[in-house]
Amino acid sequence: MNALFPYAATTRDITVRVSVSFLPEQSTPDRGQWFWAYHIRVENGGAMAAQLMTRRWDIADGRGAHHTVEGDGVIGEQPVIAPGESYDYVSGCPLATPTGSMQGSYRMVGEDGSSFDVVIPKFALTAPVTAG
Repeated sequence: MNALFPYAATTRDITVRVSVSFLPEQSTPDRGQWFWAYHIRVENGGAMAAQLMTRRWDIADGRGAHHTVEGDGVIGEQPVIAPGESYDYVSGCPLATPTGSMQGSYRMVGEDGSSFDVVIPKFALTAPVTAG
């Protein structure tokens, strides 16, 4: 296990690693808003370049409500990741509960034209318990 990225999943030589941190300065629990930042690293351990085309997220809050988010690329980009290279980005997720989780997939296109989905591992969103 990588201490910096405690969550990881590998699909077809593409490894997705995730670390997550709670952002108390952007959260307002008295208004029912909690916010996390997550850092994703997509590593290409394969022999051919692959482009990240789309993303699909399943976000669950502490009440069990699910929200699906789909779209092109990540943070406005559709990066091409060469063999042996990695791509990092940071994004955020607000929730109406102090706990939840995220998981999903990226649709990748290899330089040979093949299209395949890469698993984004499930990771927990957990706000620290504060004395009130």
